[in-house]
Amino acid sequence: MNEDTAQRWQLLAIVLVIGWLVWLLAPVLMPFVLAATLAYLGDPLADRLERFGLGRTLAVSIVYVFLLLLLVGALLLLVPLLVRQVENLINNLPRYGDWVQHVALPWIQAKLHLDPHVFDTQRLVDVVREHLGSIGSIAGVVLGKVSRSSIGVVLWLSNLVLIPVVGFYLLRDWDRMVAYVDNLLPRSIEPTVAHLAREADAVLGAFVRGQLLVMVALGVFYGAGLGLVGLSVGPLIGMVAGLLSFVPYLGFISGFAAAIIAVLVQYGDWPHLLLVCAVFTLGQLLEGYVLVPKLVGDKIGLHPVAVMFAVLAGGYLFGFLGVLLALPAASVIVVVLRYLMERYRRSALYTRSGRADPVIAEVEVTVRPVPPQVPPEHHDAS
Repeated sequence: MNEDTAQRWQLLAIVLVIGWLVWLLAPVLMPFVLAATLAYLGDPLADRLERFGLGRTLAVSIVYVFLLLLLVGALLLLVPLLVRQVENLINNLPRYGDWVQHVALPWIQAKLHLDPHVFDTQRLVDVVREHLGSIGSIAGVVLGKVSRSSIGVVLWLSNLVLIPVVGFYLLRDWDRMVAYVDNLLPRSIEPTVAHLAREADAVLGAFVRGQLLVMVALGVFYGAGLGLVGLSVGPLIGMVAGLLSFVPYLGFISGFAAAIIAVLVQYGDWPHLLLVCAVFTLGQLLEGYVLVPKLVGDKIGLHPVAVMFAVLAGGYLFGFLGVLLALPAASVIVVVLRYLMERYRRSALYTRSGRADPVIAEVEVTVRPVPPQVPPEHHDAS
């Protein structure tokens, strides 16, 4: 084994060990990932303040106070609204159940010609009553798990407190950590890794900052639009649709379906239904032609199917942490794949022409098209 091959195997082993450690420590990495996200978002602002002559610690303190005030202000604004919307939804649940039982299910039975007993709500009630005896044992199991998970609740609260503390120190030492990692890289691959890191930073910046703005803008637009239509739970549906818009079409589909059900229950007429359709149509046009091109751009280049696969795969492998990291990781993978594709197209494997294949040449001769035959009547006519 030559030196280059041994070096490649060593690098592969290092990457595999890092991936295994991330998978192993996924349950405890959540606060550090969120703190690193805060630091990544605040680093450009801190760098700008440093260029104005401020020290790093003072610049980071100003940026961090600004981010915390922004977060607290958003919570103070959104939490009361969210509480009112959830209370409104709970109060309207009997109306939704009555609409499902007396309008939606009979319509489905009539259109699909189903057996009337398929959606027999009385039979469902009877089944629930038959299993009421087991509710006590289930409640005992649940209470036992809750009592045993008190340590987990304490850990969750400590993680919540840990996020701003870790985020501050990461933001303060961000440039120093990047330089330290750069110095640890083997000198043979440092230029390539630095180039890929710059491209990945541009992609991640476009995604993280741009997509967050897109989510907020869509949430405000859908919530305000549905509120103007007159939906009592319109702002709640709009916030959920905006929050889920980081997955292509997921926010639109879920929000549109929920708004259609809400408007049918609350009004049940065509004018309000058409207004809801208009709100979501304008939202899609706003997202596709204004928000995404202006705020995100075309740097990421992820196909919607690839986005959905990345989110599902990340959730399956690493849980909620994987969902958070799915799209940023996919963006970095796209940068690496572009680089590998360019290396492949410049390699001898792609550019070197090979000898002619006699089998292909023979097949080409065999399947050569035969010129059309002149019909006999044309010969007679001549």
